[in-house]
Amino acid sequence: MVRITIDREDCTGCALCWETCPDVFEESPDDTLSQIVGEYRAGGDPAEGEAPEELEDCVREAAEGCPVEVIHIS
Repeated sequence: MVRITIDREDCTGCALCWETCPDVFEESPDDTLSQIVGEYRAGGDPAEGEAPEELEDCVREAAEGCPVEVIHIS
């Protein structure tokens, strides 16, 4: 599993992550910021989650492309 966190308070809602990796990231309908899709959230927190290894490449691509560097992988 790939552990993901998003610093949502610093997210600009640019859409790059959910366009790059829509299986893991999506736009929140509440505040238009990035969040992790429900399937991969940890404890219901939209800013924390775990994605399967087969999605690691797209998660990394989204994190590396984030203009404000708010997506962290461990």
